Amino acid sequence: MPPSMKPKIAASNPNLHRRFHDVASYVSELGGSKGRVIEKVLIANNGVAAVKAIRSIRRWAYEVFGNERAISFVVMATPEDLRANAEYIRMGDIIVDVPGGSNNHNYANVTLIVELARLHGVQAVWAGWGHASEKPALPNTLAKSDPPIKFIGPAGPPMYALGDKIGSTIIAQNAGVPCIAWNGSDVVATYDIETGTLPEEAFDKACVTSALEASEAASKIGFPIMIKASEGGGGKGIRMVDSPDHVQNAYRQVCGEVPG
Repeated sequence: MPPSMKPKIAASNPNLHRRFHDVASYVSELGGSKGRVIEKVLIANNGVAAVKAIRSIRRWAYEVFGNERAISFVVMATPEDLRANAEYIRMGDIIVDVPGGSNNHNYANVTLIVELARLHGVQAVWAGWGHASEKPALPNTLAKSDPPIKFIGPAGPPMYALGDKIGSTIIAQNAGVPCIAWNGSDVVATYDIETGTLPEEAFDKACVTSALEASEAASKIGFPIMIKASEGGGGKGIRMVDSPDHVQNAYRQVCGEVPG
């Protein structure tokens, strides 16, 4: 048989399919000098997001440790979620009552989340998507805890830079990513990877700060256009405009929905 046709035997990773006794031994062998043992996680979210997180981690824990409870979960429960008998609450190991109402009282309340994380001695916080997951203050504050608490997600600086619609678009276009025409298409700036910031003058140049400026920018871009607040989400702070006559009114509506 020609050498090129002989079967090749690749070296396999002995740790690929093996099971570990516990999380500590797993981190000790595979985590390196910066490895951090995480055995308790605060789920700072609810609904489908919380269920998916718990299910995924427990499935992984069973495959790696032979014990789906190798990692325990602290879950936040509002009166509304308790009345609904939410599935994620039934899945939690520790259930913590939190205030009801809008999410700034619970799942989006950074101060509350950090207090609960410290109180219950978790090693990590998972915020999923929505709520507090895009607030740089959460990973920044957790990192300052003693001992530091890991935020499962991006660090504060890049989250701050990419969480802002204007900043993220400036970063994207300067990295060569094709972007649709917008009022800041000509802005050139360098992203500081250490601090996660852009020059303030870049933001100033890319912002539209009055209804008159909005009309001028719209005429340069061409219709239809979308007017979007740099923050906000969930359908708030956004308007589609197909006529010059409606630009200024739409701009004022966007400003009213997302103050600041």
